[in-house]
Amino acid sequence: MTRHQQAAGAFGPDWLAGQLAGLAPGFPNVALCVALSGGVDSTALLAALAVHRPRSLRLRAVHVDHGLRPAAKQWAAHCRALARRLRVPLRVLVTKVEPARGESLEAAARDARYRLLATDLAPGEVLLTAHHSDDQLETVLLQLLRGSGLRGLAAMPPLAPFANGWLARPLLSRSRAELEVWVREQGLSWVEDDSNDDESLDRNYLRRRVLPLVRERWPGSATAVARSARHVAEAQALLDALARVDVERASYGESLSVKTLRALPVDRLRNALRFWITRSGYLAPDTRRLEEIAGPLLDAREDANPFVEWRGGDNDTRRRGQSSARGGARANVRSNDVRDGVRVQRHGDLLTLQARAMIHLHATAPSELVWSWRASGNFNLPDGLGKLELERDDLGPIDLDALPNAFTIRWRRGGERLSPRAGGPRRMLKRLLQESHIPVTERARLPLLYSVTPSEEKLLAVADLLLDATVQATATTRHRGRLLWIPSGTHRR
Repeated sequence: MTRHQQAAGAFGPDWLAGQLAGLAPGFPNVALCVALSGGVDSTALLAALAVHRPRSLRLRAVHVDHGLRPAAKQWAAHCRALARRLRVPLRVLVTKVEPARGESLEAAARDARYRLLATDLAPGEVLLTAHHSDDQLETVLLQLLRGSGLRGLAAMPPLAPFANGWLARPLLSRSRAELEVWVREQGLSWVEDDSNDDESLDRNYLRRRVLPLVRERWPGSATAVARSARHVAEAQALLDALARVDVERASYGESLSVKTLRALPVDRLRNALRFWITRSGYLAPDTRRLEEIAGPLLDAREDANPFVEWRGGDNDTRRRGQSSARGGARANVRSNDVRDGVRVQRHGDLLTLQARAMIHLHATAPSELVWSWRASGNFNLPDGLGKLELERDDLGPIDLDALPNAFTIRWRRGGERLSPRAGGPRRMLKRLLQESHIPVTERARLPLLYSVTPSEEKLLAVADLLLDATVQATATTRHRGRLLWIPSGTHRR
């Protein structure tokens, strides 16, 4: 028996159940959704769950077809066959990936995948991905080579809030080789993505050229780096606790007081700004732009209204105008596409944060629309935002009888609240969207569906991602339905 086979003996249904008992709230009385690519990792995850599953465990799988590879349809067919063999329900989600200018195809596909997975996840359901120790090692090294801060070096957490439920990664302590041995022992097959051979991609180059040499010299590198990532995550948590105090002291609604920020030492100031930005669900700016916010923007004249913009933290932007420590000129960083990215702007003594997509949307779209859904189950949204569909579905999450005859459709302005769970408090939509892991540009475009009467305005739904508890179906619901938001270029089957 080889070393890998001996190690693989620890992997299997019993081991996985033990991992999930410590990760998934309520396991095994819980709903699990496996992100199934068809590769060896997700095949091992789904198969191990399907074997001897407890009767109380609700298990299903989702496959995302990006349509990027010639074999995409064959991969989807393979996943269907595997799911039938394991007697697990499978849903295939199809999307069209269109990278923004300067965005890699990999990043665009990842964002599209997680957006679809988030919108498909039921309230309280746990999404399982098959990331393993080799993935964690690659992630930490790539973040290190890119000059990431502590948040990036902390890599992938085993459990995190996601959309209406949770995202869990139970295989982070197993290697790909261990999973492959187990899958072979079960007599299962898997698909191989030929794009993994493309060494022009950083992750593939690291995996194929660099890591074999690292493992030869340091066999325990994956375990050691994972341990370091946990230490980094603890250090980041301490910095976040300090930043939370500083941000709450400076908060004025969703804005920050410039006067209060200026009183902070420069390292705490940068830490607070970074926390404020990432807590709102945006990627932090690069070092130069963060220093520009902490310096020239805060020091500018109150009537200058300076701003700094960036495209999700990448470097594909062009700086125009000059920053001035004396506040005499505008501190502007503009991207080539006004609809993509983030803006921090000074308005007198207040610092505001907003997605440029929202700025563009507010300038071009109607302030609100009315959808009489009982007359028409489809509604086309403006500005290329796709369409809404409300259909009858005996298993749907919506109580159709609890809905108004017409929805008022708006977009985010700030301060919105919604109660996603029965009996729970009404929570800030800002926080709920942060937990959803939806890309920044998508959050600005999410249609908000309201019930509006002369005496009350109430947020009922955020696209097909979040539902207020007052319209969620219960055991006594007679007429159920399902709301779908279908962005342009996306469909489902």
